Amino acid sequence: MSQPRSVRPFYRPMRPRRRDEPHRAATPLELFFDLCFVVAVSQAATNLHHAVSEDQLVHALTRYLTVFFAIWWSWMNFTWFASAYDTDDDLYRIATLVQIAGALIIAAGVPRAFTDGDFSVITYGYVVMRIALVVQWCRAAAGDPAHRQAARRYAIGVTVVQLGWLLRLALPPSWGTAALLLLIVADLLVPAVAERPGMTPWHPRHITERYGLFTLIVLGDVVLATSVAIQTGVDAGDRQLWSLAAAATVIVFALWWLYFDRPIEAPGRLPYSLVWGYGHYLIFAAVAAVGAGLSVSVDHERHLAHISGRTAGYAVAVPIAVFLLTVWVLHVRRQQHGAVVVAFPVVALLALLAPLGPAPVYAMAALLVALVALTILWRRRDVGSSATVTDPA
Repeated sequence: MSQPRSVRPFYRPMRPRRRDEPHRAATPLELFFDLCFVVAVSQAATNLHHAVSEDQLVHALTRYLTVFFAIWWSWMNFTWFASAYDTDDDLYRIATLVQIAGALIIAAGVPRAFTDGDFSVITYGYVVMRIALVVQWCRAAAGDPAHRQAARRYAIGVTVVQLGWLLRLALPPSWGTAALLLLIVADLLVPAVAERPGMTPWHPRHITERYGLFTLIVLGDVVLATSVAIQTGVDAGDRQLWSLAAAATVIVFALWWLYFDRPIEAPGRLPYSLVWGYGHYLIFAAVAAVGAGLSVSVDHERHLAHISGRTAGYAVAVPIAVFLLTVWVLHVRRQQHGAVVVAFPVVALLALLAPLGPAPVYAMAALLVALVALTILWRRRDVGSSATVTDPA
């Protein structure tokens, strides 16, 4: 008797998913994966907030970018793999849960990385995640003859680089930075090399949905971090923070609007797919850093930060500018035209000038509202032009 289709097997051959599969949506396992990853994102943003407030700017930036690379790269590789080979059998679920455990180990190691420069715990969590993915690539190589060469390249490349990460822990501290940069480049090259024999069958629309969902999760973390910081101040009797809370809320709403203003163009050919996928590192890291920067502004308002008002302003302005410029490169320039294309880099520049004034957070909120208003007006103009062309009467 054949097994009912509703019963999930312990194992099924890892066949490729169809790139044109209709109604492809994120699965509960993928959503759970994202939810657990936000713990690591929150740890990175919280430690960035405290380091900036303590005027440890260079230390804060370098360690934040390094930690966030480990978080983002692990998330991204699972996301693209799952888009191509999600079998949803028990073995696949177990391997994914191991990767989630690795993400939690990374999150546990974030404070030590910021305070002591000790990346050993993060490295162990990173390797756990990546080796679990190697197992998945080996399954893909066995179940998908058409893409076997690419799957093997992934498995070999990831394994070699993980050995490098473990060996880095034994190197003298003076070699640490050079080894770190070399290994990051090696990690980034693995997909570029592995996909050359023929791109694995990831689903374009599914990928854009997954990236959009992770953007929402990171924005949610910004809301939580800012809310907690302001609540602490209000509980201490500082009622002036209400206006700062309003400006912070406007900034978060505007970032959401600008990212999701129009349907996101799905990546296609390999070169643009790499640029699009890798470029989101800057978007995710910038959004999380906005939350840290807004928390720094609350600390400064409460006279708890050991930095100037201008530095606190730049803690918000720099990630906003990075976000705007990256969205402009990846989305706006390819999909829009006219004043909107010019406005994004102009607003990014004005955001960087805002900390020179007396109320930078409020100024940046106003700039983002103006940019959102322009995108609305320009979209209505485009709709009106299209209606005129299709219906001359």
